[in-house]
Amino acid sequence: MADPRVEAVAKILVEYSVEVKPNQLVRITGAPEGAPLLLAVYQEVLKRGAHPWLQLGLEGAEELFYTYASEAQLDYVPPFMKEVIEQIDANIGIWTEVNTKQLTNADPAKQARRAAAMRPLNERFLERAAKKELRWTGTVYPTQAFAQDAEMSLREFEKFVYKACLVDEPNPIGAWRAISQRQQRLVDRLNKAKAIHVTGPDTDLKLEVAGRRWENCDGHENFPDGEIFTGPVEESVNGHIRFSYPACLYGREVEDVRLTFKDGKVVEAKAAKNEQFLLKMLETDEGARYVGEFAFGTNPGIQRFTKNTLFDEKIGGTIHLALGKGYPETGSKNSSAIHWDMVCDLREGGEVRVDGTLFLKDGKILV
Repeated sequence: MADPRVEAVAKILVEYSVEVKPNQLVRITGAPEGAPLLLAVYQEVLKRGAHPWLQLGLEGAEELFYTYASEAQLDYVPPFMKEVIEQIDANIGIWTEVNTKQLTNADPAKQARRAAAMRPLNERFLERAAKKELRWTGTVYPTQAFAQDAEMSLREFEKFVYKACLVDEPNPIGAWRAISQRQQRLVDRLNKAKAIHVTGPDTDLKLEVAGRRWENCDGHENFPDGEIFTGPVEESVNGHIRFSYPACLYGREVEDVRLTFKDGKVVEAKAAKNEQFLLKMLETDEGARYVGEFAFGTNPGIQRFTKNTLFDEKIGGTIHLALGKGYPETGSKNSSAIHWDMVCDLREGGEVRVDGTLFLKDGKILV
């Protein structure tokens, strides 16, 4: 018997998140472990008169790739992939993991090289998305691996995920539209801002956002959602910040990350665990040491750390920075092969001032 919660998520993704229209080409990506949600999305796309294209990956393929790929294979991107990015009207990604640690021992130099090879494709994808020529969204399908990382049973994690997705609401899509309206008021306020000052435990960071656009993350490009973000002026970031939670990337957890910025660039980086991986990723390219995104987490329904960035960056009362690639729609000019979100919890002793006015205190937005 189909899980009605899965069917509800599929309907939101297709009807609300990417707003699928008749005759559009919709790529659906995922792995066999996410079959219930993949098939539910496939069905919803068909019901809306569009053309679903299911693209599946297999667990273990990435591990084999980074174990055996030569330099030429790391650099190779099939030419038809460029055409795919140009042709699809929407992309719905269903993220599943059987083992979230499968790439822990992969060579970070190989991972950085592969990211550099894929960079033109990723940049073109975001460019089309910024022009609204392509709609995209991504979500997780609950697995044992995600539940273990979150230190929950699978049943508990499923309940956590679907509660964050608002599928228990009488009208989930209406609930997301209400969130969109609330967050838009904050975005309208921040679009007039020039300077931001963040203070908290081991944190004193200043950055400028004049001329940059804030985006309302209301369930369209990530699901569940709940953040507002921009791309700060690249050379404006100065000071230091300590990230409360492990920064997760490529199957690794980098704990107690501390970064110092001067004129926008990371000039000092420390970590209690996996520091060498952090330093290697900062060498990916010139843009990897600059901030591509600054954001406020606004989802009050997400209050605990799960080691899954989709949820952790949305925790109400936090901020996060992303090192590397910025989103063109914000006006960000930073280009990089990486985009690495790191979360700083401001719920105990944190403040954010916008143009000198207190905007957030102890995790609560005051505006």
